Formats: sequence, C-alpha cells, structure tokens
Amino acid sequence: MQAEYQSPESRTAAIEDSYSHTETISRAVFRYPLDAMPSELFRYRIIKRCIDVLLIFLCAPLIAAAIGTVSLLVMISSPGPVFYSHRRIRKNGSFFSMWKFRTMCVNSAEVLEEYLSQNPVARAEWTKTHKLRHDPRITRLGAILRRYSLDELPQLWNVLAGHMSLVGPRPIVAAEVEKYGDCFECYCRVKPGLTGLWQVSGRSELTYDERVALDCEYVNRWSLSKDVQILMRTFAAVVNQDGAY
Repeated sequence: MQAEYQSPESRTAAIEDSYSHTETISRAVFRYPLDAMPSELFRYRIIKRCIDVLLIFLCAPLIAAAIGTVSLLVMISSPGPVFYSHRRIRKNGSFFSMWKFRTMCVNSAEVLEEYLSQNPVARAEWTKTHKLRHDPRITRLGAILRRYSLDELPQLWNVLAGHMSLVGPRPIVAAEVEKYGDCFECYCRVKPGLTGLWQVSGRSELTYDERVALDCEYVNRWSLSKDVQILMRTFAAVVNQDGAY
C-alpha cells in the first residue's frame, strides 16, 4: 500500500501537521448557532450513521465481488500496490487516511512534476481545480476506474470506520483549505462523503468556487430526504459519466 502523490505544491501541506483547524476557522462567519446546525441533530448523528452502515451491509455481497474483481485487475494491469491512502480532512478539521484503488503509475510524483514543468496551461489547471483533464500519471485501467468512480470503492471502509458518510462534501487535502476560505467552517461541520451534491451537479465541469458553494448548500440545507435523492442521482451520474475524468 502507498500514498499516491497529488502535486508538487501540496506535498508539504498534505503530509505535515502544519495545518491548524482552530486558526483557520477563527476568521469564518457562520450563520447558524452550533446547536442549530443540521449536523448536530439526532437524525444526522444517529439515523444517518445507521443508514450508512445498513446500506453497506445490505450490499455487502455485491461490494465484495466488485472489490475483488477490481483488485485483481489492478494487480495484473500494472506494477505497484492495489490500494493507496491519501491524507484528507474530515469533520471537525482532523486528518484521516482516505483509501482508493491505485489508478496511477508508481512514479506518479516524478511524472507529474515533469509534466507540469513543461506545460504551463496544465499547471494553471492543476492550481485552479487540483485535477487534470489529461493526467499523465493515470494508467489505462485507472482511467476506466475513475470514469466510473470504481476507484472510490475502498472508501466504503472509511464509511464503516466512521471517518466518512455515504453522502457529504468530497474530502479535501490541506492545500485546499485556503480555497474554501470562510466556507471551510461549513465543510468541517459534517463528515465528508463518498458522493455528494457536487458529484451529481456537474463534478469536474464546475469551477472550484461552485464546488465550495454546493458543499455549503448541502450542509446548510441537509436532510435525510436530500441524501436519498443524491444517492439515487449518483447512479445516473456514474452511468452517464457526468463530469468524470
């Protein structure tokens, strides 16, 4: 297992404990008193958690078959570990290791550095969205896994462990905190999700500011019924490959 590298600019921030949640949120302006936030409600803390676990166990046979098949394909398609973890931020601003199937070559750090140094347009795209439409690090199988979001399947373990929920804002790295600004307070009020409002609203076709706005909208207007709607829309988004790359 390994930690797959994200960018030259974010490497230090992503692996060091230099990020301070207290200092970051002190400048935030939030509309709701703490006890009025949806994430403080019983139906969020208890019922939502029970639904997450129940759905995973109900789908366990299908999940096990999918994970087993993808694991075998990753193993035989390219050298390197099957899984990798990456340091992300969860509820209340603490860090956790988010798991994925490996979709990149083993020397992804060097490949990315060389590619960005030779392509200023790509560097600007990476700085803006932390994604590349044409990412040189991604393997052939990895491109397929990403397009259908199959690389995210190991995060079901993060859900069972309580680090994530099935629905919520997508987990961010420390280097992205600055991009959230005052909205980072909003992000930290809920668990990050395997899917969320951003995924079913255009995903990578949206600007980063639009992504942040959708995260805040999800937190401020959260309800169990909205979670169900997002889960149902996720299947359509995955099949149609909406904004996926």
